Amino acid sequence: MTGAEFRERGRLMVLPCGLTLGSHLTLVAKPYPAHPEYDPKITILKEGDQAIMVSQFMMELQGLKTVDGEDPPRILHFNPRLKGDWSGKPVIEQNTCYRMQWGSALRCEGWKSRADEETIDGLVKCEKWIRDDDDRSEESKTTWWLNRLIGRTKKVSIDWPYPFVEDKLFVLTLSAGLEGYHVNVDGRHVTSFPYRTGFILEDATGLSLNGDLEIQSIFAGSLPTSHPSFAPQRHLEMSTEWKAPPLPDGPVELFIGILSAGNHFAERMAVRKSWMSAVRKSSNIVARFFVALHGRKEVNAELKKEAAFFGDIVIVPFLDSYDLVVLKTVAICEYGVRAVSAQYVMKCDDDTFVRLGAVLAEVRKIPNDKSLYVGNMNYYHKPLREGKWAVTYEEWPEEDYPPYANGPGYVVSSDIAHFIVSEFEKHKLRLFKMEDVSMGMWVEQFNSSRAVEYVHSVKFCQFGCIDDYYTAHYQSPRQMMCMWDKLQAGRPQCCNMR
Repeated sequence: MTGAEFRERGRLMVLPCGLTLGSHLTLVAKPYPAHPEYDPKITILKEGDQAIMVSQFMMELQGLKTVDGEDPPRILHFNPRLKGDWSGKPVIEQNTCYRMQWGSALRCEGWKSRADEETIDGLVKCEKWIRDDDDRSEESKTTWWLNRLIGRTKKVSIDWPYPFVEDKLFVLTLSAGLEGYHVNVDGRHVTSFPYRTGFILEDATGLSLNGDLEIQSIFAGSLPTSHPSFAPQRHLEMSTEWKAPPLPDGPVELFIGILSAGNHFAERMAVRKSWMSAVRKSSNIVARFFVALHGRKEVNAELKKEAAFFGDIVIVPFLDSYDLVVLKTVAICEYGVRAVSAQYVMKCDDDTFVRLGAVLAEVRKIPNDKSLYVGNMNYYHKPLREGKWAVTYEEWPEEDYPPYANGPGYVVSSDIAHFIVSEFEKHKLRLFKMEDVSMGMWVEQFNSSRAVEYVHSVKFCQFGCIDDYYTAHYQSPRQMMCMWDKLQAGRPQCCNMR
């Protein structure tokens, strides 16, 4: 695709079947000269005020937009800043944005990655380039004399400049390896970025380029030729070993409703193979995925086949949308109290790893005759009035939300779940667009007539994982399996594969 064609198509190259091992994207482009960028807080420039000089561009591998109200996922965000940022030095920053939550950034600032740091397919995450504050004193005089005495030759090193220069053409190749993405510029390896939470190569269905960049051409090669929805390897996972057993005849202690999206087959399989294995062996616990309909018919067709085979999916009859997630939570409460007569109802996400024994132990600390709400609680949390998560005063006029547990993992007693279902059927239940805040509202309303025990624990981890967790969020399928292996060995530890 030429630069002109790329601009005509909205600065997006569509990769219909995503990427596969060995796929590569080559970009020929030229960074624009730096331009001034003024601090938006300064409305009138005074004498002596200086504009910040900026030259940067953003290359992103993006996935399909799967839920209305959410941006497409950024599977790889590659952001060279030729004039630097807060560091004042040229930098390359890389990251992912998973379900509208940014991960931890990988910053390459001109120093080579440490020798003890993990490599990606044998390549370092960050290569070295010349910095104006680098005195290049790689060895002391003592070491130099010692090396001469024992006859050790000094290893020849080459100093490379920062790979991008204003107004100078470069050739960048992004390739997909076994463990991550690799970026070469003008034939030299610059950085490698490990695969992260929730994504597989086939999910990268678009290449986007924005910023201070004059694009000459883009070439994509070694791409897959069939859509992953119809890939035969998916059906190799259809083993009866992972099927859900029939519902028990009598009441159960815990029902777990897992929020999932139609095209999250890999996430559901990771849950089935990891912590849900313990659910299948228990007669006292039941778990089900709750999935809304997808915008693509072929995804829904695959979803219905998956639901019929495994028997662990509840398809809720509406199109997936961020504002309607709250209805999935109502459906979880209804299933928990009517289909399985559970004493407690838990809600989590399909990228949440649940340590069942620890969760039950925490719940059992409260006497059976008491109402409870257990999770990582937010107290006096204020609504955002600006930005993507903005809540208007019409939607929520008060300054604080009621106490609420973070959505990736919380538990309520069955009387609260009964109350939610009953109020919903009487059309009296307030449906707020944030499902975890909604649950806090409903529990507060219930609490006005019957006292509720609020139990807070940071071990219901919202942002990732902590050792000795009860639940861990943002866990990729690989991390799920790693955590399950560790838990089987008696070690409730994280697997931070970054």
